[in-house]
Amino acid sequence: MARSPLWTPQGKILSPSFYRSDDPIAIAQSLLGKVLCTLIDRQLTCGMITETEAYGGVSDRASHSYGGRRTQRNEPMYHEGGIAYVYLCYGIHHLFNVVTGPKGTPTAVLIRSLAPLDGVEVMLRRRRKKEVHPSLTAGPGSLSQALGITTRFSGIQLSAPPIWIEDRGIGIPSVQIAAGPRIGVAYAGEDAQLPWRFFIHGHPYVSRPNRLK
Repeated sequence: MARSPLWTPQGKILSPSFYRSDDPIAIAQSLLGKVLCTLIDRQLTCGMITETEAYGGVSDRASHSYGGRRTQRNEPMYHEGGIAYVYLCYGIHHLFNVVTGPKGTPTAVLIRSLAPLDGVEVMLRRRRKKEVHPSLTAGPGSLSQALGITTRFSGIQLSAPPIWIEDRGIGIPSVQIAAGPRIGVAYAGEDAQLPWRFFIHGHPYVSRPNRLK
């Protein structure tokens, strides 16, 4: 496929096979350092992923697919890995997830934060901010707004515009990857304490808390 100058990738676009492992925890860690890109309304924006959360499917009380729940909203989770699952939180925030695993295994990884790389002026305008600051893209709702991601993109493939993820050769040493409980899932009981949130230790573009205890 010919590439438009508007979106010629700067790295290798992740293939569908990257997402189709049955281990969302490993994928959540592997996504750190990868670059999430969007080309929406002819405006390119990209940022390095700094924080993720894994969701384990039907056995994970924090997952939208817990117990085999299947609705029009979460239907993308049951497809083969490598597509987007975007849902609306509190009726305001559009949260972007990467669907993982084989077809019928509804696991996913929430992208929680990223560090701006390309299209920063576009991000500032979308977020109605005047200067670059971690609040621009630290937090799942913030990064989706900055990159122009909304629920209308739920279910699309992540291998070409409008949304894709690249490997630009940014390596994150394992000693710099911290793990802790996921955020905002207190309703999940014991599963809320699972250390399935992963982030680059000490990185400014990480939602709170970003330090090891």
